[in-house]
Amino acid sequence: MRTMWKGAIGFGLVSVPVRLYAAVQEHGLRLHQVHDKDGGRIHLKRVCEVCDEQVDYEHIAKGYQDDEGHTAVVTQDELAGLPLPSKKLIDVLAFVDAGRIDPLQLSSGYYLAPESAAAQKPYVLLRETLKQTERVAVTKIALRTRESLALLRVHGDLLTLHTMYWPDEIRDAGDLAPPSSVTVRPQELKMATSLMDTLSEEFDLEGLEDEYEIALGELINAHLSDRPVPKKETAPAPDNVIDLMAALQASIDSAARKPGDKTERPGRGAKKTAAAGKTARGTAKKAAEPQKRTAAKKTAAASTASTGRKTTAKSTTAKTAKKTAATRKSGRRAAS
Repeated sequence: MRTMWKGAIGFGLVSVPVRLYAAVQEHGLRLHQVHDKDGGRIHLKRVCEVCDEQVDYEHIAKGYQDDEGHTAVVTQDELAGLPLPSKKLIDVLAFVDAGRIDPLQLSSGYYLAPESAAAQKPYVLLRETLKQTERVAVTKIALRTRESLALLRVHGDLLTLHTMYWPDEIRDAGDLAPPSSVTVRPQELKMATSLMDTLSEEFDLEGLEDEYEIALGELINAHLSDRPVPKKETAPAPDNVIDLMAALQASIDSAARKPGDKTERPGRGAKKTAAAGKTARGTAKKAAEPQKRTAAKKTAAASTASTGRKTTAKSTTAKTAKKTAATRKSGRRAAS
């Protein structure tokens, strides 16, 4: 890696000579401005608005314009002559607990390596002290003629440096947060926690890819090889959340499905719901069985009673008919 800066870490009377290297390298295909008609490159020219002449870079200075339109011209030599104590020094201001640093203040990251063999022991001493005390160092450093706050911390076996924004560069959030009257129910918190657990299962940070960059590369290759431009389906934007619980459950079910599965694999919440429904159906069935037996008994009793009444009625009618026939027979005998 190419050295970006050479200097020393200074805390108290201890000095640790170090070299600074860029810790990150942003990937990305560089696109140029071209004429859409013939693909010719578009070049920007530096033209002075006063004399309307093109200006070479060596004659370009820095300027500041106030609210009244007055411009103060500052040359490169004047900027180089400004006092800058941290020009070759990472000046340690204090050692603080890591929790005191808001990640919002962090900017670019750099590796720090010992500048020579003689610097290795004080380097390791500082590294191990930061490890054991679980602290970080707030420092100042000048990079590209601009002084910046910086955070010095341990990363593996290396010391790393993160440039920081000054406190007054962090904008006040104002009233962007939801009002305190907005609350969530315990059930919603439980569902959200379940969703977080599901999404975190077997998560591989190293396997993440920049899908946009891959698609852009395929698009450029298609143009270069005169092939049809590949079409990519874009995921639809999420709808406005109406039922929070339903949205959480749907998210859990979706996250629980394995890639390539054609059938949905319900999450824990859905399984509990299905089990509860099955139990409820079983309970209802058991409750209905005594009612059915009772109804059957009543029906049988009613049938028996009805049959008994019909039999009694037939018997009574037969006896009455016999008496009537006997009376008539006796009357005829008396008449004769």
